[in-house]
Amino acid sequence: MDIRPNHTIYINNLNEKINKEELKKSLYAIFSQFGQILDIVAYKTLKMRGQAFIIFKEISSATNAMRTMQGFPFYDKPMRINYSKTDSDMIAKLKGTFQERPKRVKQPKPIQTEDKKAKKLKNAGEVGATNNSATAEQPPNQILFLTNLPEETNEMMLSMLFNQFPGFKEVRLVPNRHDIAFVEFATELQSGAAREALQGFKITPTHAMKISFAKK
Repeated sequence: MDIRPNHTIYINNLNEKINKEELKKSLYAIFSQFGQILDIVAYKTLKMRGQAFIIFKEISSATNAMRTMQGFPFYDKPMRINYSKTDSDMIAKLKGTFQERPKRVKQPKPIQTEDKKAKKLKNAGEVGATNNSATAEQPPNQILFLTNLPEETNEMMLSMLFNQFPGFKEVRLVPNRHDIAFVEFATELQSGAAREALQGFKITPTHAMKISFAKK
């Protein structure tokens, strides 16, 4: 029986060896492209291992995420995704249908809108600056240089973000530097498309990734 569309998606068949915090950060990194995430819930109890819930602000985001990421190989295991059977407490509160249960519930943090406005203004400023001073920008290169990456960044996380773009070849991390990395594509055109799409992408809520062409 099909479960009706919901703000919350339920994921199972996740790799049980992954640390809970790393799992949540990796899920945020690859699912935040579909829309604002209010919360990610993962448990390490025996009964709930290998499972997680992702709560989106909009149902359309949950639907898009489920269609796009169904069967996606996440830490070497294909994800199985469905809508959650019931609204999460967070969404029920927003709708006014919440019924108190004997447990503490995290409140949504409605801070993203300002961030988004700031990011749009910042991006517009960056585009203007780039147009005015083409000298500051490196010429196109099939290798991208990433900066402002959070401490928990790993090769798997970046590969998942960039391998959705045609021509992706590999991610190269820099030893002893968590904040920078290189991503290689087959052509300059393909690296340029990925750069444009993911410029300013937030791997975590506090780190907006900066992408430039690597120096030739």
